[in-house]
Formats: sequence, structure tokens, C-alpha cells
Amino acid sequence: MTPTRGEPVESQLGAEVLSTHMKLLIVDDEKSICDLLEIVFKRDGYQVKTASSGRAALDLLSKEPFDLIVSDIKMPGISGLDLLKEVRTMMSDVVFVFMTAFASTSTAIQALRMGANNYIIKTENFVDELKVVIEKEMKELKVREENRTLKRELGKLTAIENLIGSSSRMRLLQELIHTVAPTNSTVLITGESGTGKELVARAIHHLSPRVREPFTSINCGAFPETLLESELFGYLKGAFTGASSNKKGLFEVSDRGTVFLDEIGEMSPSMQVKLLRVLQDRRFRPVGGTEEIPIDVRVIAATNRNLQKMVAEKGFREDLYYRISVIPIDVPPLRDRREDIRLLADHFVKRFSTSMNKTITSVDPELYETLEAYDWPGNVRELENTIERAVAFESGEVLKTERLPDRVLMPEIKIREVEAIFPDEGIDFDQQVSEVERKLVEAALRKAAGVQTKAAELLKMTYRSFRHYMTKYNLQK
Repeated sequence: MTPTRGEPVESQLGAEVLSTHMKLLIVDDEKSICDLLEIVFKRDGYQVKTASSGRAALDLLSKEPFDLIVSDIKMPGISGLDLLKEVRTMMSDVVFVFMTAFASTSTAIQALRMGANNYIIKTENFVDELKVVIEKEMKELKVREENRTLKRELGKLTAIENLIGSSSRMRLLQELIHTVAPTNSTVLITGESGTGKELVARAIHHLSPRVREPFTSINCGAFPETLLESELFGYLKGAFTGASSNKKGLFEVSDRGTVFLDEIGEMSPSMQVKLLRVLQDRRFRPVGGTEEIPIDVRVIAATNRNLQKMVAEKGFREDLYYRISVIPIDVPPLRDRREDIRLLADHFVKRFSTSMNKTITSVDPELYETLEAYDWPGNVRELENTIERAVAFESGEVLKTERLPDRVLMPEIKIREVEAIFPDEGIDFDQQVSEVERKLVEAALRKAAGVQTKAAELLKMTYRSFRHYMTKYNLQK
């Protein structure tokens, strides 16, 4: 397959590999359309069969499975919509794309509500558009299949179902969780705020032999030292003013289970000493008590701070650091696994649509691109809150890009960072300026929901100048 002008070779080769062994069914009552598409997609590496009617398509589908179906809507006998309805009862995962010569918004919405993946109009260049749509849907299908395969291999789905993602970083994380879960070793989970460190801890617990015993968690930075000690180790009646009865601490409550110590980097030096003794001796003494109580508890700690740096600066005990980091696990920030953003967004859209009784059936494709372009300093937690807000404001059936907050639609471009990372060999000035220009134009377009005149106003330039930059950076689409 010869790359077309302007398209990266890697992109086309990737599409070629993806299409290998993919089975495509073309359904159209016009033989010329079937013949044309069969030639085009066979050349791209697909296994292609055609059907001249909905009935003929159903006969083929009863005999063999297909990965993708491209069908006309208006056909004699069984229409494309009727065919879609039948197909969805037979195979829910097959990709179904409609094509029609009759542009109708209501028909398109009906098709998408019934389960179609996409919808195109038979314009003069519809074949090129169809190829782009099919490649996109095919990549998404591959991601879904890889995700399902991964989940089957991992086994206990309930433990990892909230760790959504099929990126290489997430696959490694999930494999590591399964490896360490059966052990009793202490685990230190590191990562930025909002990456899901507690989800990782819960997954380890649920996949471990301790799954039937308690999982308790505490944020070490949320309590003053004396209160944290009481929460962890409990106290006896009369130990201090207000201690009117005995109270068990988390370590005693969690016996034979798991204790999750979140933000352990916030723990005071004296509490670090007490925790170290518990980890070494497997015993603790309640506040006000004289006898030590033996425990069998697995400890999982987490922090968003650099404990190694704190150890070097004498802010964290070195012996405790090595005791809690027997098995270190680093949770990647969302910006380092952007390919998971779409899966996460779909998960949150579905969850919040259900909880808010919304009828959102699809997502504006541009919304995905906007989400993937943002750096997510708050990570998965920020994405979750962003989607919740967008769903709350959406009144239609399609979640629109303009429902996103301004910080996502038009993120700051930190010009000052250039000075901080200025390399010894210098930079390409024109390239840097062009990159800033392009990002500003793209951000303005997102903010203006694609309305170019409004985007020009946001950038305080004439529409003619704005069109110049659109052409310069090939942003017409």
C-alpha cells in the first residue's frame, strides 16, 4: 500500500496491520457501490464480502461472524435500520457504520440511538471519508478487544474493574498488582494526586488471600499526631480526657486484613518511630495501655511526595522507608497514558448519565480530542469531575465539547517554561513560535465550538487573519 501525500507512513502502516484479518461486510442494493467498496477495502487488507439486501446480509451473518458492517439505510425489504436491529440481537460488539445518499439529522440520531457506531453521507468523496471512519472504528475495536482479553487474563475482574485503561503503562500496572497481591510484603504506592493510588491498594487487597478480611484506610495527613495514634492503635478507657470507653484502632480492627496508610509522607517523626516498631515486631500498644497486642496485618502505604528526597533531607526515616517500600509501585499520571482518556471518559459519562437520569447516548468526537490534548494536572480525579460537570450541563443526547470548562477548552500556554527548559544547544525559534500560534488557534476553535468568526474575536484578530492561520496550520477540518 503506497502512502498518500501528507499522511505519515507510520499511520498508514498501522492501519494496514490493524486491517489484516478484519472481516468487513458491505450491504447496499446498488451493485456498483458494493463492487467499488470491495475493491477499495480489499486493497487495504480487509477480508470483504458484499450483500445486495438486508435479507442477504442476515443470511451471511448467520453463517459467519464479521468485525465491521457498512450498510446503506434505504433499501427495499429489510432497511438498514431493521438490519441494525437484528444485528444487535445477534452480535453486540460488531462495528456498524451507516451510509446514505439522503442527509437527515433525525435519521442519523435514530441510527446512533439504535446502536450504530457512525454515520456518513454519500457525497462525492464519501469513499475517502468512509475509509477514515472505518480506520477510527477499527482502532477502537482493537482497543476494546485488547481490554477484554486483558481482563479475562487477569481473572478477578471485581478487583481491577475500576483501574480502567488498556495502555502499556496500565497493563504493566495491572500485571504488577496480580504479581504482588498473593504475597504479604509491604507495598509503597507512589504517584501524583488523583491518579488512583487507593484503587491500586484495594485491588491488591481484593486479589490477595486476605480478601475476606477487612480493608481499612486512613489519610495520615488529615489527623494531628495524637489523634492519628489513637486512630491507628486505639486507646483504653481513661487514657486521656474524653476517653470514656475502650476503642479499637485500625490495626486491631484489620487483623488478618489490610491497612492502607495514605499520604504517609505527612506522618510526624515520632509517629514514624511507632509505626516502624509495629512493622518490625508485628505488635502494637494502645494509647494508655501496658500490654502489647499481636497482629497479622498487611500494610500498604501511599504518597504523592518524593520519600527518597525526604530521606536525604532527614524529613523521613530511612529505616521506615525501606520497611514500607519492599515492593514499590508507581501509578502513572494521566498525561502519560493519554490513550486511556477515551475509555475513562466513556466510563464516567455512562456512570453520571445513569445517576443523573440523563439520556446521553453518544459523545461529540471533538470532545475526545479536546480531552486528550489537555495535560490533566489533577489526573483521573480531575477528569472524573470534569465529565460530571459536563454531563450535568448537557440537556441533549450528545455530550457536546462546549460543555467542558474553560481550563480544558482553552488551557494556558506557559510561555515562561521555555526559559526554564532552554537547552544548551538552543532552540528553533520559528518552530517554537509556530507551535504556540497553532495551539492558540486550536484552543480558540475549541472555545468557540468550531465557529471561526467567534474564534477570531477571541484572539482579537480579523476573520481574514484567522483564516490565514487556519490554512497555515492545516486546521480547516
